[in-house]
Amino acid sequence: MQYQLVDKPDFAVIQVRFDQPGEQIIAESGAMVARDTGIEMKSSIQGGLGGALKRKMLGGESLFQNTFTATQAGQTIWLAPAPEGDIVNLDMNGQHEIMLNSGAYLASAPSVNLDTKWGGAKGFFSGTGFFLLKCTGQGPLFFNAFGGIHVVDVGPAGYIVDTDHVVGFTTGLNYQVTKVGGLKSLFLGGEGLVCRFQGQGRLWISTRAPGGLASFLHPFRRVKPQTNN
Repeated sequence: MQYQLVDKPDFAVIQVRFDQPGEQIIAESGAMVARDTGIEMKSSIQGGLGGALKRKMLGGESLFQNTFTATQAGQTIWLAPAPEGDIVNLDMNGQHEIMLNSGAYLASAPSVNLDTKWGGAKGFFSGTGFFLLKCTGQGPLFFNAFGGIHVVDVGPAGYIVDTDHVVGFTTGLNYQVTKVGGLKSLFLGGEGLVCRFQGQGRLWISTRAPGGLASFLHPFRRVKPQTNN
């Protein structure tokens, strides 16, 4: 299997080219843009009903996922996320675990396992939610975010990220959700809660957040005029 990311970072899309018959890729429902007619598609509940419900309700992922299988070498499929933004491809080697924010998962090889992980009470007030999606195993993993995606290698000094901009991180990192400053900064400074990362590992952050776009567009929304009865 070969893959290429094109139109990065604003309108990123994946082109997957299968090397031999029987190769497969699993993608979120609705991720397919186009494919060769010979590629077979099967919709199913990955990991059983219990695991799929947990990913849907707690991890923000689709209940059903689509498995695309090549019937001959050279066939291609195009995959893209719903929001405008960037895609990251990561070759999992079985030695590291990746934690993804809710909704960041896009596609992977069948050999990559997905599960939800309890984020503790620290996730209650954060943009990361109660649960994160844990990715383990071997093979290509694709995840996405609204906006561009920036990589940060975190060292002993740690790193601070706004909770709405956390896309994913390796399990060598621990985080604590805190305020940027005091209550005055929280309510008047335009900055909310942040994740303070400690440890050694890699962190992926988004350059934009859907909440920020919604706040920007809110004053321009069309309001239905009131009528006097």
